[in-house]
Amino acid sequence: MEVTQAALWVVVMLVVVALLFDFMNGFHDAANSIATVVSTGVLKPAQAVLFAAFFNFVAIFIFHLSVAATVGKGIVEPGVVNTHVVFGALVGAITWNVITWWYGIPSSSSHALIGGICGAVIAKAGAGALVAAGIWKTVIFIFISPALGFILGSLMMVLVANLFRSSRPSKVDKWFRRLQLLSAGAYSLGHGGNDAQKTIGIIWMLLIATGYVAAGQSAPPTWVIICCYVAIAAGTMFGGWRIVKTMGQKITKLKPVGGFCAETGGALTLFLATSLGIPVSTTHTITGAIVGVGSTHRMSAVRWGVAGNIVWAWIFTIPASGFVAAIAYWISLQIF
Repeated sequence: MEVTQAALWVVVMLVVVALLFDFMNGFHDAANSIATVVSTGVLKPAQAVLFAAFFNFVAIFIFHLSVAATVGKGIVEPGVVNTHVVFGALVGAITWNVITWWYGIPSSSSHALIGGICGAVIAKAGAGALVAAGIWKTVIFIFISPALGFILGSLMMVLVANLFRSSRPSKVDKWFRRLQLLSAGAYSLGHGGNDAQKTIGIIWMLLIATGYVAAGQSAPPTWVIICCYVAIAAGTMFGGWRIVKTMGQKITKLKPVGGFCAETGGALTLFLATSLGIPVSTTHTITGAIVGVGSTHRMSAVRWGVAGNIVWAWIFTIPASGFVAAIAYWISLQIF
């Protein structure tokens, strides 16, 4: 396939924008990885972001590219995607991320990207161009991932409470300050493994659409994988500080034992979703786990008004980013 120099520059620009989205994903979702460990005082903020960024990148050696394959090949029918669709999808996702970050709302970068892809594709070819199976399993996990996080987080809290019921609170606090490093590392590993692959998927989609990668190729180029993991780790290093307070203290007050249980429940959920190739929201997952931990004490320990605002942001993420993406697709047609 012959590609003009102008077309090549468009592809390069879109790859850069995709990596910027990945960086923002890490920046925006850093709070999910570090809020509990910072709010419980186990790590200082600067230590926490470096810790999380390290495990974000290490995930490159742990997880298969199942999520990348879903995003790159399992959401849109072959032949529909072009540079205009990718541009619209990225603009829609980035716009929603910036809005929610500015207001300190823990929304889903993952679903913003999925919504962006859907909006741009529908603007080009209608809803029939979407792969129903890929869309539905993503939508279903909007509800399953926080529910599973809630269940696992609360079960972990109940189990730990029973195991250590005869121990002195100071001793329990001391042990779980150490154990929370393991749970925070595991959660950051799951965050990197699931979220970096979404950007890998959209760049893979772009390269297939422009003929730089064969549609039948089993994996994207190695440079795409490395760049995406580096970008998300770099974003995490800068941290989404506006969201840390919401996640770590406004939903419910956390102690190290609660932070450990929430992170462990969230990590197990992310590991399961990534192994199944399902792009899920790390925000939804950890929020569900934190609410689950808080509810084991008493239902009033959870600030349901804050949790409700977060849920509304979840509901609006896909349609809002899709709407912006459709407009951006039309603008792209005028520009390129």
